[in-house]
Amino acid sequence: MKTEEDTAAHVVQRLFESQGPTALALRGSTAQERTAKLRRLRDALLERRAALHAAFALDLRKPPVEVDLTELLPVVDEARHAIAHLRRWMRPQRVRPTLTTLGTRAQVLCQPRGRCLIVGPWNYPVNTLLGPLVSAIAAGNAVILKPSEFTPHVNAVVAELVAALFDPAEVALVQGGVETAQRLLALPFDHVFFTGSPAVGRIVMAAAARHLTSVTLELGGKSPVIVDATADLRQAAELVLWGKFTNGGQTCVAPDHAFVHRSVMDRFVQHCRQLLAERYGAGDEAVQSSPDLARMVTQRHAARLGGLIDDALARGATLLAGGRHDATTRYVAPTLLGEVPADALIESEEIFGPVLPLQAFGSLDEVIARIDARPKPLALYLFSRDRAAQRQVALRTSSGGLGLNLCVQQYAHGGLPFGGVNHSGMGSAHGVHGFRAFSHERACLAAGPFSALSLFYPPYTALRQRLSAALLQILRRI
Repeated sequence: MKTEEDTAAHVVQRLFESQGPTALALRGSTAQERTAKLRRLRDALLERRAALHAAFALDLRKPPVEVDLTELLPVVDEARHAIAHLRRWMRPQRVRPTLTTLGTRAQVLCQPRGRCLIVGPWNYPVNTLLGPLVSAIAAGNAVILKPSEFTPHVNAVVAELVAALFDPAEVALVQGGVETAQRLLALPFDHVFFTGSPAVGRIVMAAAARHLTSVTLELGGKSPVIVDATADLRQAAELVLWGKFTNGGQTCVAPDHAFVHRSVMDRFVQHCRQLLAERYGAGDEAVQSSPDLARMVTQRHAARLGGLIDDALARGATLLAGGRHDATTRYVAPTLLGEVPADALIESEEIFGPVLPLQAFGSLDEVIARIDARPKPLALYLFSRDRAAQRQVALRTSSGGLGLNLCVQQYAHGGLPFGGVNHSGMGSAHGVHGFRAFSHERACLAAGPFSALSLFYPPYTALRQRLSAALLQILRRI
């Protein structure tokens, strides 16, 4: 007798197998056919705007403006960008011959990878699922989508959208928890695109390695922000707080912690307190009832954040703003902490919530050394009007992306590669970079009417030996 688990595994296997012939057929799809699908996806998403507002209110109590700006707008803009440029992206790229391949014609052909798996997280369940889908469709692939189980109401809207637009043999959405993800990762996909934590990223990469499947990993990490003595403090506070507290702090590129020059620390904190009152209300009760502050996705996540705050305060940190939390209502107040000791849990764990530790510093060298001593983050932000300081941070640190006098906005630039490095990810997304992530760049070399290679066929006579030696000398001098 088949168990429920056996049945679920069989359904996933059948779905995967059904996409095999489709993936082969899609290799010949045209730019016109792909852009038509992207237009339908874009329009269908906007048609469900009201339904998504309601779903996000239930799953994350996310304000409608944040839904529009951080969930719908990035996907719509990604589709617009792909529609505008897809014909050029698909065009074979001619490559000039090298000295050793004179007489040949070279091209790079972008081919679909085939059957792709996109695994999305819960923090931005539309943006991080349908954004990569735009790239996968633009590249001509068949796709299975796996959203997080923590956002069931949003998932229901997205599942209905996918079912209305696509044959499951081309694009399908599979819901479920860890077991479902494990079943999918056990299959020999041609590419896996995963967004989530570094810990789960390791599991995804290990599973993909069993089939030598290529991966794109969009992970996270403890992204720092630096505010030096030359910064426009009001602007820095406005942008850092916006980047940190949007979506309740549950953003992979949000500042995790801030280094503030000790000469401007007091003024920076004053600006932050004023802005928190302006944006969310003055007083604990006003903040807790604010309609403009999202909630943690689950009670467990809220309890974890509350535990980090309590641990830091118990070890000697200073509460500069906020601090209240209530796991039963998934509420964590926008919180600023100062003088956080090195042994506090919040110093080693990715925060992923509305809590911002502030650390005073005296020299930029000191901050750079501390950043370089940690795993490479997904983002790094510097607020400074000193060009020399900007150059130093750009040259002496490593991160997925670098923001100068801005925060989080680098994610929205469709012409820039978005991705991490080592601990914070692998590969890039967005625009042409996302198209290439879901494509195989195939080398194609065609023979011309003459090939210099014929000069070096055996037997290797004295003349041919002199020719090969002369060629090496020429290459050495060029």
